[in-house]
This record gives sequence, structure tokens and C-alpha cells, in this order.
Amino acid sequence: MGTREIKSPELEMGGNSDHSFRRKKLGIYFIESDDRRTALGGGYVGGTSPVNIRGKPIADLSKTGGWIAAFFIFGNEMAERMAYFGLSVNMVAFMFYVMHRPFSSSANAVNNFLGISQASSVIGGFLADAYLGRYWTIAIFTTIYLVGLTGITLCATIRIFVPNQDQCNQIALLLGNCEPAKPWQMLYLNAFLYLTGFGAAGIRPCVSSFGADQFDERSKDYKSHLDRFFNFFYLSVTVGAIVAFTAIVYIQIQHGWGSAFGSLAIAMGMSNVSWLLPFERGNASFDSSEIVGLYEVPGKRSAIKGSSKIAHTDNFRCLDKAALQLKEDGTHPSPWRLCTVTQVEEVKILLRLLPVPACTIMLSLILTEFLTLSVQQAYTLNTHIGHLKLPVTCMPVFPGLSIFLLLSLYYLIFVPLCRRITGHPHGASQLQRVGIGLAVSIVSVAWAGVFERYRRHYAIEHGYEFSFLSAMHDLSAYWLLIQYCLIGIAEVFCIVGLLEFLYEEAPDAMRSIGSAYAAVAGGLGCFAATILNNIIKSATGNDKEGRHSWLSQNINTGRFDYLYWLLTGLSVINFCAFLYAARRYQYRAKQETEMEVTSKSALQSEDN
Repeated sequence: MGTREIKSPELEMGGNSDHSFRRKKLGIYFIESDDRRTALGGGYVGGTSPVNIRGKPIADLSKTGGWIAAFFIFGNEMAERMAYFGLSVNMVAFMFYVMHRPFSSSANAVNNFLGISQASSVIGGFLADAYLGRYWTIAIFTTIYLVGLTGITLCATIRIFVPNQDQCNQIALLLGNCEPAKPWQMLYLNAFLYLTGFGAAGIRPCVSSFGADQFDERSKDYKSHLDRFFNFFYLSVTVGAIVAFTAIVYIQIQHGWGSAFGSLAIAMGMSNVSWLLPFERGNASFDSSEIVGLYEVPGKRSAIKGSSKIAHTDNFRCLDKAALQLKEDGTHPSPWRLCTVTQVEEVKILLRLLPVPACTIMLSLILTEFLTLSVQQAYTLNTHIGHLKLPVTCMPVFPGLSIFLLLSLYYLIFVPLCRRITGHPHGASQLQRVGIGLAVSIVSVAWAGVFERYRRHYAIEHGYEFSFLSAMHDLSAYWLLIQYCLIGIAEVFCIVGLLEFLYEEAPDAMRSIGSAYAAVAGGLGCFAATILNNIIKSATGNDKEGRHSWLSQNINTGRFDYLYWLLTGLSVINFCAFLYAARRYQYRAKQETEMEVTSKSALQSEDN
């Protein structure tokens, strides 16, 4: 039945027009917030005009939304990322020095926190697109985030939540003689740590999409604004990371763990208050066009609020059965039994997008390994800059600095240079930028393996083999900057390109879920790091035979270099898979243009 249109009878829409646009009062009105829960039924206008917070159309878009609203979003994301990275870099040390947990189990706990905060982002994206809208999803999950940070602050402040610290010096830590945390103490800490991760899950998939919604899609500068927005958005992420790796570490050293975690909670609280300032723009979407194929709501209406109609495609044809109208469906088919073409095509689009974010899981895995394992490397190296000693936990600031520098010079150097080579108005397409990032990540992890091999041999030759917490004064920690800066460059190209790709390619009413793909890929990378670490420990270590694991707590007897080279090989395979997926992918705009040309040619042939 391929291309035959199965028409449905014209429905009288006037009777339920008021119901379709009725909004639930939540203190403020949002066009994206309410009737999403009835998106499977009813008839919505296929595409809406931008509205303000009271649900009224905006006559002059130049006076609302835009960059002013975007800067509020940048501030929220900066505070959230400061808390996220502040916990990531400090929690391993907190669990080791205060809770007296081994480095390996501390790293795994942090990896799980990172994984939960990203992999569960699909829940936040679903709630935003189906029920709450992006604004209220962010507001609710920011509050959850704040509760988690408050609980962690109390753990670091009140002595009953931590084990006894008396007579627990560095030698006792090395020998494992310090009193370990009680099970209930670890349960308390992990509960609030993972609650914080769950709070991040609702923010991450929504905030970039909500920010992009603030720009008028009908403006001739829309593409340029969108491109710059995602770059500045990631710049705010970077600034938050830099503050976490410097100011928060300084507060921890000078004033203790309670003050460090408390400052993160205060920053998130301020962000939560500022977020309640109203945003004037809801989701802006396109006017719909007539559609053909299988069952669709008649006329220019779409069954999905905030989404334009999508033409039928031949991809994943097995899914078309969901829109196949049968005689017994009658003139008023149930939305629970019969989907429209647009609903089916949205699922197809989400499936077509999957291979690209899936290929970025490897980058997240590398980032996770760097974040936890490089801290152990830095403890064995000299972190002095002249007479100034840089704390080990400040080392991850350098990827952030490289990202900040690259984004600052992006439009001055990279875009003009690449424009001459590729002819692309933005220097490189979204998928090209993702590919550049993945390629640079291979170089980064390969260099990490080379340097770790050199560092390990140096430690053994100079008598540091069993002093893995003692710095080697003649070997500078700043050799780590090469891998840090390279991975920072990789992150800029890959993640910024991916966020922009997912936002533009995802269906209009499912952009939060589309953005959640990037976060889910990041979370899966964190979980993959934990799984890989556990496999390596069990496969390469044997206490009975006296064989040290590659990931031995004593880094000088372990083989971190082997792990980095294993990651290099996996990254090369992953990059080849990405090239295959990218070559097969067809952008929606190009696909729609080709379909219009084909349709016009068919009509001309019929006329002739």
C-alpha cells in the first residue's frame, strides 16, 4: 500500500478548539507546558507562533527572548556545571581522605554519579516534552539538585556522618589502617550524591533546547544566532568548570570540605532563584504544510502540539503499520489505537539520529578515565609553578582553559580558515565538527599512553616505585597539559557540534529528548568506564600470584599506559564507525528539499 493515502473524514474541529488550547495555570503560562499530555489525540495547529509567559502571541519579537533571556540560561548552566564538576573532581579525594575508601571504589562511585546524571537525562527530556515543558522541568530538577548538594554539605560538616579522623595520617592511609566509613555513612553520602546526579538529569536535556527556543526561527539571522548560542552555551559550561577546578579547590584547601560543598549549594540556590525570573518565549515552531501518506489529521492541523507536520518517508517502513487506518477504526479513530504519519515520522527521526550520539560514548569514556585516573598521575608529579604549588585537584582546569581559549578564537581563526577549505558558511558542518572532535580525542589518549609509559619508567628508575603519593620533583605535572588540552579541543568540536546537530535534526516537539541523547551518551560512557575498569582489574590482577592489576592503587606498579593504548584502539574503531554513520546520514533540510522536488516533478508528470 506504499504511497497510497488513506484519507480520514474531515473532522469538525471547532467544538474542541478551546480545549486544545486550554492551559493549566502553574503560576505562569507556557505554551509548551500543558496539553502535551494529550498529544496523541485531538487536533492541534500544525505549528504555533511564539508566545510570552501568559500564552499570548508576541507581536514584536525584538523586545523579548533573544540574547537577554539567553544570558539567564548561561548563568543557570554555569552554576549547574560548577556544582557538577566541583563534585566530580573533589568527591574522589573526599571519599579517599575523609571516608577512607580505596581510590578504585571512590573512582567507581564518581563514575556512577556521572553516569546517572547523564544516562537518566532521557527521563527529564521525556517529562519536558510530554508533560511539564522545559521551563518547569528545569525549575523542579534544579530544586532536587539543591537538596542533594545540601545533604552532601551536611555530610562534610557534621562529624557523625564521617568516620573517626584521629591518628589517620598519610602513612595510615597508605597502609589502610584508617577507620573506614560505616555502611550507613556511605549509604547517606551515596544517596545524596546520586540524588544530585538525578537532579542534573532533568536540567541537562532541557536547558540548551530552551535557550535555543529564545531565537526567532523566521529571522534571517536565525542560523547564525543558533550557531553562536551553542558556542556561548558551551563557553558558560567551561567557565563553570574552571571555577570548580580553581575557586572551589582553593576554598576546600583553605576552609575545608564543608565550605567547598556549601559554596556549590549556595551557587545552585542563587541559580534556582534567578531561574524563577520569567522567560518571555515559549517554543517557536514552523507553520505546517499539507502532508500525504497513510493516516493524518485532515487539513493544516497537526496532532502534536508544537510540531509541524512531517512528510512520509520510506525509512523504517515496518513502523508505518502504526499509522495504517483500517475500516474498523471508523471516522473517529482512537489516538491510542492509531498514530498519525507525523507521530510515526518523529519516531523514525529519533531512530535515525541514534548512531551519531552513540559514537560519542567513546569520547565520554575517555573523559571519565582522564577525570579520575589523571588525578592519581598528578599525585606522583611536581605541580609547582615557580614557588607556587598548584593543588592536584586543580589539574583538570587546563582542559577548561583550552576550551575557553578555543571558543574565544573560534570565530576569529577557525571559521574563516575552514570556510576557505570547505566552503561551508560556518566553517564546518555539524557532523564534520563531531568527526574532528573524535579524531583529536584519539591523539589525546594516544599521547596519554606514551607519557604514562615514560612516567612509570622514570618512577621505577628513581626509586619511587612504592611511593605513589610522593611527588617526583624532577618530573613536572605539566606534561599532562598536552593530553588535557587535546581532550578539551576534542570536547569543544564534538559536544558543541552534537548539541547543535540534535537540536536542529530532532522533531520540533521532541527537542528535549533529542538533546537528552547527548547526555545519555555521556552517561553510558561513564558506566562503560566503570565496567571496563572492573573487567581490567579482574582480568589483569591476581593477588594470589602477586600479579598487579593495570589499575593497581599503586600507579607505579600498575599499567595505566596499557589502558590508554587499549582506549586508543577502541577509539580508532569507533571513529571508523562514525565515518560510516555520517556518510549515510542525510540532513532533514536536504531530505525535505529532495522530497519537494520529487513531489513537484510527479505533479508535472501527471499534468502532462
